[in-house]
Amino acid sequence: MHYSTKKWIFTKISSLILIPLMVWFLLSFVSMYDRSYLEIIDFFSNKLSKILFSALIIVAFSFYVLTISEIFEDYLHDVKTKNVANKLLNFFAIVVPILTIITIYNLNL
Repeated sequence: MHYSTKKWIFTKISSLILIPLMVWFLLSFVSMYDRSYLEIIDFFSNKLSKILFSALIIVAFSFYVLTISEIFEDYLHDVKTKNVANKLLNFFAIVVPILTIITIYNLNL
């Protein structure tokens, strides 16, 4: 299978996984609107919330990398600039979710 085909398939699969995770997060976010800080921390201290939020972050950033790298392929014509942009994109797509997940898992009441 060609690399571009794999990227296309992974983009479609990640978008399908992202839909229920986003629905869950949006419904949870709306319900947190009037809650206090401690109630929000309590929500993110719940094991199920940690797992679902971690999955959301990982899938969202994977989808983000796949789609933004396609934009780089289409609009950046200099190979060196394209490579630097993709490496920076991949770096931040790894670092930001890891830091977010570590922070969520270290929340304690």
